[in-house]
Amino acid sequence: MATVLVVDDQPDIVRLVRDYLERGGFLVLTAADGEQALQVARRSHPDLVILDLSLPGLDGLDVARALRRDGDVPIIMLTARTEESDRVAGLELGADDYVTKPFSIQELLARVRAHLRRAPERTTSAIEAGDFVLDAIAHSITVLGKPIHLTPKEFDLLLHLARHAGKVITHRVLLTTVWGAQSAHQPEYLRVFVGQLRKKLEAETGKQYIQTEPWVGYRFVPEGWTGGEE
Repeated sequence: MATVLVVDDQPDIVRLVRDYLERGGFLVLTAADGEQALQVARRSHPDLVILDLSLPGLDGLDVARALRRDGDVPIIMLTARTEESDRVAGLELGADDYVTKPFSIQELLARVRAHLRRAPERTTSAIEAGDFVLDAIAHSITVLGKPIHLTPKEFDLLLHLARHAGKVITHRVLLTTVWGAQSAHQPEYLRVFVGQLRKKLEAETGKQYIQTEPWVGYRFVPEGWTGGEE
């Protein structure tokens, strides 16, 4: 049974989300502020965190930053802020997804299931592409033999690009594959995560591995690559 930590200072929202998650077979933990959220997360090690952006005291961005320092637990942000800059800030701090308030409880549950379902679906074989070796089971990557730390969604995005190295993958396909159909029209996900991947992958080598095809998508071309997988 997967454990989900719900963090929100509005009791009605916590109660609604908790009830639906429990009916869906999840074990649910709750917290009403940032400090309590970190205490519960560090004590109980949930499988996923639903995190409100606006919290008293330690806000959601601070909590997301701390959770990401501690590990790779998937984080879905809940936010009433409609500005793209607020959502992008959360993604840049390590959140994997976001849902804007007011939200559909069914959409939120679908996103929770999608994030928890993807890990066991990863293939058992390692992928070698030029300078890169990605191990889908160990959730690890090396570039020129050096390990690189990626968040879960960064890894999922790179894994899909690497499986189709040399080919342009459209924005819509990447969004649908990595985040689910409900995210097909949220391009800020890709802007943030491709930017983060580029920084991490190119920091040691100075090489550009992810190319932009304007208005279409992205192509992964690792150094030394001679062929790709369908």
